Amino acid sequence: MNVAKMARMAQLAECVPNFSEGRDASKIDAIVAAIRTVPDVLLLDRSSDTDHNRSVLTLAGTPDALREAAVRAVGKAAELIDLRKHAGAHPRIGATDVVPFVPVEGVTLEECVSIAHRVGREIWDRHKIPIYFYEAAATHLGRVNLETHRKGQFEGLLADIERETGRAPDIGERRLHPSAGAVAVGARKFLIAYNINLNTPDTSIAKDIARKVRTSGGGLPCVKAMGVDLSSRGMAQVSMNLTDFERTSLRAVFDAVKSEAAHRGVTIAASEIIGLVPKRAFDSCSPSYFQLENFSPSQVFENRLQAALEES
Repeated sequence: MNVAKMARMAQLAECVPNFSEGRDASKIDAIVAAIRTVPDVLLLDRSSDTDHNRSVLTLAGTPDALREAAVRAVGKAAELIDLRKHAGAHPRIGATDVVPFVPVEGVTLEECVSIAHRVGREIWDRHKIPIYFYEAAATHLGRVNLETHRKGQFEGLLADIERETGRAPDIGERRLHPSAGAVAVGARKFLIAYNINLNTPDTSIAKDIARKVRTSGGGLPCVKAMGVDLSSRGMAQVSMNLTDFERTSLRAVFDAVKSEAAHRGVTIAASEIIGLVPKRAFDSCSPSYFQLENFSPSQVFENRLQAALEES
């Protein structure tokens, strides 16, 4: 293990940028290459989805290193991804859609807010892409939820940004980057991206279940959910973000979706975790309980971090 690197990383944060490209691996390769030019940044995970047309990277590092890596990644994505030609199941407003910062060790959520605000300013100064802040980094209560910024997606924001006062960016001019759109930059707790695939191609069932379980529909606290068409697999999916797994556990979400599906005569085909998951999120359950597809211990955040430190 690199003891010197561990000492430098006494302050450790996580960054999970999401890019609106899940079909051309060479573009994500180039974004990863840009990130690797920054010392003291560890790439813990890389995940792409063709139906969503989206890729998620999980980075860990010192606050200074993550700031620079995020700005470079956004710049490279703007060179390679054109939202005017983009289509996918996942909502998006930018080539780099979201850039959240998460405290890990020796870093507070408040410090992640400061990181997010500095990154937002740097992205605008260097790449002229407007910035929206969300979650803990939001500039006021009306902008906390990411869904607020994603209303109408890239196309809707393009139409509204100049004429609607409430849609002005937090940083930058009131216009989108022509091809790269805007970036939502945030600070938050550890988020679990969790999808449950149903044994039906009927997307209306997945959308109905999503409405039942998500917080905004009167369902579970700290759960965001939507129904998605997995056309490549002939299935419908309940795609979710668990924004605070200590309030609503992975098991509570799985059980709720399973119950709602049963009421509609549908079963769960499998579930999947996108990116990494903290060990304690399993709540003493075996991963097999969740019918996880292609899951391995390397998806546990603590395991991946330890392995990355040892390899660096």
